[in-house]
Amino acid sequence: MKKIIFNQLLKDVSKFFLLTSLSLSLIIWVVQAVNFLDFISEDGHGLKTYFFYTILNFPKIFSRIMPFCVFISIFYILNKYELKNELLIYWNIGITKIKFINFLLFVSILFLFIQIILNTILVPKSLDTARNFIRTSNIDFLPNLIKEKKFLDIVEDLTIFVESKDKDGNLKNIYLKDQVKDEESQIIYAKSGKLVSKNNKNFLILNNGSFIDVEKNNLTTFSFNKTEINLSNYTTKTTVTPKFQEIHTLSLIKCFLNLNYNKNFFISETYFLCQKNSVSSLLEELFKRIIKPFFIPLIVLVASLIIFSNKDSFKYNKLQYSLFFIGFLLIIVSEISARYIGNTKIELFFLFPIIIFITSYLFLILGIKKY
Repeated sequence: MKKIIFNQLLKDVSKFFLLTSLSLSLIIWVVQAVNFLDFISEDGHGLKTYFFYTILNFPKIFSRIMPFCVFISIFYILNKYELKNELLIYWNIGITKIKFINFLLFVSILFLFIQIILNTILVPKSLDTARNFIRTSNIDFLPNLIKEKKFLDIVEDLTIFVESKDKDGNLKNIYLKDQVKDEESQIIYAKSGKLVSKNNKNFLILNNGSFIDVEKNNLTTFSFNKTEINLSNYTTKTTVTPKFQEIHTLSLIKCFLNLNYNKNFFISETYFLCQKNSVSSLLEELFKRIIKPFFIPLIVLVASLIIFSNKDSFKYNKLQYSLFFIGFLLIIVSEISARYIGNTKIELFFLFPIIIFITSYLFLILGIKKY
């Protein structure tokens, strides 16, 4: 009997969690998708790139709101049980309140591991895949981004300027600067040209112009009647360097361990330079991925305290609001605490949610015994 009703409790919490988390994630995803549209279109990419990029950002949104959805789910289900007198079933068959809370904490541990898996594996992988997808995709909107008498520099190491452009896409007096190396560049001038698409790739066709190779103080000039530049060989500026949230967790840990020995090094598989001045951002990211999920048992413990009152008590509503406020405050603390990790003793700060949870749980046990 006890196993059956505990399974029903787990089922109810899981259902409501999936409903709230997916609904809220979808709302946030739609809002962010509008911002992503500006980001993608400014880089010259098409709707296919935009769609896949936004989809790959969904795990990040889901993971971010997960603690809040766990708290709301536990809080709502317990209040629902209380209003329908369903909690009396647990007490009447001999389940103590501490055993009931222990089961909820067991459920919170399951959610904790789910979020750790999301934070350490799925989210970094999806964000890295999204960045690589943009980097390797064609610049579909480039013809629309080229304006008369305006410099276009969204493409890495390439600046484009055209004096005039007609409604058919024909260009006149085209200037390009291709930064080949730090001290080596190539300037291209053409009297006319046009952007064309071949095999899903963009090419810039140039007519009647010249190449000017600049290497240190040496200039070399070549004339041409017609040439073409494959724009698919270039990437956009916004996708070259990976962010910390896109880097594999093991690479971040490897970076942190090596920095303790004052070693700067380059992680080739992620094109990530691990250096001393990035320690604060590194610790913040590790805290978010590994330590922040440990706030989940703490906020579940707070939500479960509602069982120590009942709907007939005049203090019930007051306790409801108080516990909701405390739980919501803990979620905010979990979000902002990572920003201050660089200014505290690392070992103590990393243990902060665990210490608070153990202390709160011990006080609860002692309080129940006295009661």
